[in-house]
Amino acid sequence: MAGINSFIQRIGEGVKPNMFYVQIPFPGGSEDDDVNLLCKSTALPASNLGVIEVPFRGRTVKIVGDRTFDTWSATFFNDKEMKIRSKFESWLASMNSHEVNSAPLFKPSEADGYMQPIIVKQLRKDATPGDDTGKGNTVLRQYTLRHAFPTSVSQIDLAYDSNDQIEEFTVEFQYSYWTVDTGDSNLQGWFSDLINSIIR
Repeated sequence: MAGINSFIQRIGEGVKPNMFYVQIPFPGGSEDDDVNLLCKSTALPASNLGVIEVPFRGRTVKIVGDRTFDTWSATFFNDKEMKIRSKFESWLASMNSHEVNSAPLFKPSEADGYMQPIIVKQLRKDATPGDDTGKGNTVLRQYTLRHAFPTSVSQIDLAYDSNDQIEEFTVEFQYSYWTVDTGDSNLQGWFSDLINSIIR
């Protein structure tokens, strides 16, 4: 029976949820370091496998179905010039304008359209400033959300009694699939090659 020493040896320093890095490029190839700096919280992406239930002689046989990917979201502190929020609002407006039902950037492409690859990194606890971009051994795992685009920028509540607070807002994204680009997983192998061969 394993004891506390074995448990400590296995878990080590553990993985800390506040050690993360987010990279969200905007259409046109522009990137803003403030996106990572002002990102308060987000999540490593999830994926689910559907189940096909087949009745057979009074029983239900379950067979694996299709894979689906949940909506991904990130919450940001509102900077003093509301620059980051403005960029996300402009991104949405480029896909569908406010006044008329038009889409100035209606092109589903990562190269020159409204889609972008979003990167989320889980960092080690010993990551140092300036060493959180994927170099060295500070990145435990890196997820790339392919063909991502925002679908919602949340409202910001205003109130006279909201003292000692900084405004926050949440952006929701849709994407086609994710790949694991760093870490111990081999998911980027045949699965990624298969997906890329289909969509190209």
